[in-house]
Amino acid sequence: MVNFVLIAVCILAGMIFKATKSIHPDAHKGINTWILYLALPAVSFKYLPKVHWTVEMLFPIVATFLIAVFSFVFMMLYSRKKGYSRRSQSTMELISGYSNTSFIGFPLISAFYGESLLSIAIICDQTMFFSLSTLGIIAAVKGGSRSGKVSPQFILKRLITFPPLVACISALVLSQFIDFTIAEPLFDKLAATVSPLALFSVGLQLKFNGWKKLIPQMSISMLYKLILAPAIVLGLALLLGIKGNIAKITIFEAAMPTVVTSSIIVEQFRLNTKLTNLTIGFSIIVGFATTAIWYHLLDFIF
Repeated sequence: MVNFVLIAVCILAGMIFKATKSIHPDAHKGINTWILYLALPAVSFKYLPKVHWTVEMLFPIVATFLIAVFSFVFMMLYSRKKGYSRRSQSTMELISGYSNTSFIGFPLISAFYGESLLSIAIICDQTMFFSLSTLGIIAAVKGGSRSGKVSPQFILKRLITFPPLVACISALVLSQFIDFTIAEPLFDKLAATVSPLALFSVGLQLKFNGWKKLIPQMSISMLYKLILAPAIVLGLALLLGIKGNIAKITIFEAAMPTVVTSSIIVEQFRLNTKLTNLTIGFSIIVGFATTAIWYHLLDFIF
């Protein structure tokens, strides 16, 4: 129960501080820097060395990529039917195909399943970032530039300079040669800051003004992100015979709201920032209800 109270308190605190102008408008950038450079890497070093790798652990990787691919196909068909521009299509691909696997996902998994299963969530999270930094960037460039081209060097630079991904790989490699047991108390303290700070940062960034005109686009995006995407992963799990915690966490992460990072990419490539920010905000609110439903549904199925 305390985890759900923490989620509500942290997000509401961010919204209140922003509304009352009690904090700098760009305060979330400093908070995100702490999370990206210290807290999330600590989570990797805390949990990944203890992961027991099996063939089934490939499921979160495959499923996360499939969500992005199906989002591209789904939004392409929908956009063509509605006559939307390539710019709008790219925006909808970005806000529909990539989950908030860490800032919202980690706290909710801790609340519903316990912190011990964050090791599976980390795999989902890093795969999500990898797909966002490749497939997501390609989609953004096609919708936001005249040439529609993106260089491999640009994508590679984004990947090798993203601290959580670097930490993830480092934790996997170094743990084969170094015993990190002595550093676990430090990792525990740093990792504990992820949930409250991430949720507070989300609260600072939520925006809801001017939403009525964008209801159709937001609705179809949230339909895919919160309902269809996890349903696709559930179907894949049943088809492949994947069961237990690996299936549950992968599907649960797929049911997370739109990733906040998508707003940065959308702004960088001059896509529809208003649609993006509104979808992020509303998907988080609606997502609290839909993830609870998915939790009970998965508990019944598995």
